[in-house]
Amino acid sequence: MGLDFSYVRQAFPFILEGAARTVEISVMAFALALLIAYAVGIARAKHIPRWLAFPLRAYVELFRGTPLLVQLFLIYYGLPQIGIVMGAWTAGVLGLALNSGAYMSEIVRASLLAVDRGQAEAAEALGYGRLQALRHIVLPQATKIALPPLTNSLASLLKESSLVSIIAITELTRVGNIIYSRTMAPFEIYLTVAFLYLLMTAVVSVVSRRLERTSRAWAAS
Repeated sequence: MGLDFSYVRQAFPFILEGAARTVEISVMAFALALLIAYAVGIARAKHIPRWLAFPLRAYVELFRGTPLLVQLFLIYYGLPQIGIVMGAWTAGVLGLALNSGAYMSEIVRASLLAVDRGQAEAAEALGYGRLQALRHIVLPQATKIALPPLTNSLASLLKESSLVSIIAITELTRVGNIIYSRTMAPFEIYLTVAFLYLLMTAVVSVVSRRLERTSRAWAAS
């Protein structure tokens, strides 16, 4: 049997709409994950009380040690049983952000620990407070170190966002499933979906490599 991409051509506007939603939910989740990552990463890199350190570590271990799909099910289907109800879009963004934030917080924490402690000590000797030294001296250097792996996390997030199709968000993967159910042409449909994911992640990878070269230039200067 030959391949027939006429179904793809007819449904291509619908497919592009799904791809746009994938980008939208990924960018929103990534922005929220960055906030979580910096808050948790900074807190865990510094000396904090045990009563605060334990729940932060538990959060990281929980979301790194369990499947994203289970986390999405728990947020979307489980939380309503205890009175926390949210729409599919909110649940999808929150689930992706919490999962990625756990991984990214370790990147931030490791980057902060990679900065020479003498930098902060020198800043404090010059009259900076601890928060000022962190904000103006340590954090910018740590961000240069963390930038490439954090950008790579966006590429991973783009691919993982396909899982939100299971909670009825009409993004790229779900659009592919809908078209397949109507046309029964799985190879052509899913090949197109895979190509679009590849294209999106390739763009992010190019940006990541450029940022990595830039960060290396900053470090050398």
